[in-house]
This record gives sequence, C-alpha cells and structure tokens, in this order.
Amino acid sequence: MEYIKIRFGDEFDKIGSRFEETIEDMFRSMGPIFSLAERTWRPSMDIFETENEIIILAEVAGVSKDCLDIEVNSKAVKISGNRNEVSKMESCKYRLAEIQYGIFERILILPAFIDPDKVDASFQDGFLKIRLIKKPVERTIRIPIADD
Repeated sequence: MEYIKIRFGDEFDKIGSRFEETIEDMFRSMGPIFSLAERTWRPSMDIFETENEIIILAEVAGVSKDCLDIEVNSKAVKISGNRNEVSKMESCKYRLAEIQYGIFERILILPAFIDPDKVDASFQDGFLKIRLIKKPVERTIRIPIADD
C-alpha cells in the first residue's frame, strides 16, 4: 500500500496576500503570457460533513500523489502540491490555454474540531479524498454534592 504524506502541527505557514493573488488571477485570465514566473492555481474542493466526520474532496487531476502534501491540526487542513506543465508543442499557435499548472496551496478552516490522530487520505482518478473524524462534543455533567 502506498501512502500520502500527512504532517501534524499547530500552526501553518502564513497565507499569501489576498491582493497579490487577485492581481495574479486577473492577469492570468488575460492569457498565459501575463502569468507570473511562479504559477499558482487553486484546485476545486468540496467539504461535506456527516454526524461523525468531515470529508474533503479535492480535484487535482494531473498531480502525482508524490507531489501532494497534507498538514492537519484540530481546526484546519492545509493541502499543497504541484502540477507539472505538459510539454508545449512548439510548432503550433495556442488559441486557448485554460489548464493551470504549478504549485498550489489551500488552507481550509473546518466547520468542527477534528481528531488529528484519526485522519486518512486516498487518491483515485484525479481526486484526493481526506476523511477527518470529528472530536466528540464536550459535554457538561452535573456533580452531586455529598453530605458530610
């Protein structure tokens, strides 16, 4: 069985400036010639939840499992990786270039606390699936006071 790397930690690296990302996305949408040197992209992701778990499904077609990295703590998941660019055909003129390549990083804040020791990830048909077990809700109990 092959494994996907999962690292545990309390803090994640700082997220890049939202303004810079917006500017880069704007120029990238004009065409590949306007892309910054280090291309980034944002794969589509779904988060859904059952009574006992949270499931993240990430569409990462074209990304090798070896190029994926997952970090978790009790309230967030960081998914990062790299999709290598397919060799461009030199003798043709591109009329449409929408497929994005390069590095990506997503930090997802979870809707409930999870147990970082109970996480598993699988990768099949271009989808990364991460299953996170919710921590039991802390309950309050009433303590009777005994007579002396």
